[in-house]
Amino acid sequence: MGVFVYLPLVLPLTALPMARLAEHHLHPRSATRLLAAVGTTLALCSTLCLALLVVVGTAQLPGNPLPDGWSDPEVRAALPYEERTGPVAIGVLAAVLVACGGTLLRHVRTRVRATLALPPSAGPGGLAVVPSPDPYAYALPGTRGREGRIVVSTALLDCLDDRERQALVAHERAHLEGGHHRHLLVTQLAARANPFLLPLRTAVAYSTERWADEEAACAVGSRRAVATAVGKAALFSRGAPGPGALAAFAAAGPVPRRVAALLDPEPPAGLWPPASAHLGLAALVATVGTAASAVSSLNATVTLVRILHAATPL
Repeated sequence: MGVFVYLPLVLPLTALPMARLAEHHLHPRSATRLLAAVGTTLALCSTLCLALLVVVGTAQLPGNPLPDGWSDPEVRAALPYEERTGPVAIGVLAAVLVACGGTLLRHVRTRVRATLALPPSAGPGGLAVVPSPDPYAYALPGTRGREGRIVVSTALLDCLDDRERQALVAHERAHLEGGHHRHLLVTQLAARANPFLLPLRTAVAYSTERWADEEAACAVGSRRAVATAVGKAALFSRGAPGPGALAAFAAAGPVPRRVAALLDPEPPAGLWPPASAHLGLAALVATVGTAASAVSSLNATVTLVRILHAATPL
């Protein structure tokens, strides 16, 4: 196994430059999908290598349930570094599993509480208007047999004119149609699995909001109307207590950057050619890092399987 089992733990660092540059130079739809795919791949490879280290570490513990051949001195000699770091990996992997499990549990609880808090019926297009003095809006993803809902408080609707209300509803509908909650969830789990991926989670949270902004601008035919709606909603929502457990679906993102982007022309949708040389270089580094992570984790897996199979032939 050697150094290959450790590489996927640090290779997520290669994706950080691309995460920063993709926010500014890529269409938000492309940035969201690209960063979510890269982050998920790097997190899976990182977790796999942690699991490999745990297998080796468990084999060194007295009274473990694994075959005795796995603790044979020849096996230990073939895995000298992993023998020392294996027990540490047990605690690290346990922490990763607890963190990911907590994230999933909070996600499920939030969706359940949001669903229970809504009125049984919704208006046209799945729009639910909730009487509330607190200005907020969010998109609640659907479940089996139930379509997604767009939830808006009466306080926020009162702050906007008709065109801005259309922009707000179009923005939230874009979240539902684009499945943005899935991209957000996988990047949250990836960041829990490897803290080096935290910048990717932040970048995806911003790019999903920008993606919805661009879809809303196309729907209402005015980028300025969407920019005004975003600015007003942020202004009136500032200092408001928010909808409690529902706030996870109402993240506004960096509002000044979103408004500035909406006042500029729409970014190009294509990935090639790259919008800048820096972005092209960062994408190349991230691609090489992701490929190296996948190859390293595969190499470590095959090596461990061969060694343990030799120790305990099937």
